[in-house]
Amino acid sequence: MEPSTNAFGPSQLVLTASIARRYYVDGRSKVEIADEFQLSRFKVARLLDHARSSGLVRIEISHPGAIDLDLSARLQEALGLRRAIVVDTPEDDPAALRLQLGKAAADLLSEIVTAEDVLGLAWARAVTAMTEQLTSLAPVPVVQLTGALTRPDVEANSVELVRHTARLSGGPAYLFYAPLVVPDAATARALRQQPEVAEAISHFESVTKAVVGLGSWNAGQSTLYDAMDEKAREQLRRRGVAADISGVFVSADGEPVQTRFTDRVIAISAEQMDAIDEVIAIPYGLAKVDAVRAAVRSGLVNGIVTHGPLAKALLDETH
Repeated sequence: MEPSTNAFGPSQLVLTASIARRYYVDGRSKVEIADEFQLSRFKVARLLDHARSSGLVRIEISHPGAIDLDLSARLQEALGLRRAIVVDTPEDDPAALRLQLGKAAADLLSEIVTAEDVLGLAWARAVTAMTEQLTSLAPVPVVQLTGALTRPDVEANSVELVRHTARLSGGPAYLFYAPLVVPDAATARALRQQPEVAEAISHFESVTKAVVGLGSWNAGQSTLYDAMDEKAREQLRRRGVAADISGVFVSADGEPVQTRFTDRVIAISAEQMDAIDEVIAIPYGLAKVDAVRAAVRSGLVNGIVTHGPLAKALLDETH
């Protein structure tokens, strides 16, 4: 008997739905589908058989769960992403939304991380929600990618989420105690040379999968924006910053932006992030449409876990 669709992780579900959509809706042949997805035609045939026997394919492609498979597949294709997981949930309550996105991201991470990987984590509220929902993870090293952000409205920080994830995984944790933003570049340079910080940074180049925060460069839409002084905010805005990806600033066309203010941030660099094979962000809220597009254009982010309204807004802008 074939396993139910619940036996598949989010990425495998989206792949199966994408292949079923090509075959049953678009009328593509198995050979064409195999070429497009770089799979053997036998693998394509098995996935199509499973889609039928499991009930994934009836009159329309559907899945009785929280993931909108059709929307996920269309967003993945439209933006050229390696992975796109769209949760079928409204935008009413940010805390509830983070919880549902965190669960989907946790399921995805459990599915795609193997014992050969090195996992990098940057602080964000959605990333924290993900780590709190994790129930299993391959035994991998976990690397802290950003300094800690201490604010009255923030209960967890990057150190705690890395330690928690490494404890669950059973792998080593490479973490450091330093702020995300410091008053000047000289202080940042001095902190990066501290043995504990330098040790963690030395592992950035070995990270193979990462989960990062993604903020729009506006008040209330980026914890980094809110943590900086007004002079730094405006200087970065004048330089064209549209989004920050866990301390990496990018313009609307996806170009990294470097200024004397960015030297005050203790976090992974654009070059180091670009070297990571798979970088996943968990954006939510319609206010982040432009930030998501900037992050995707940069090539630094190639995976997204998001919700229906934001996914539809992104698709509307591609037409």
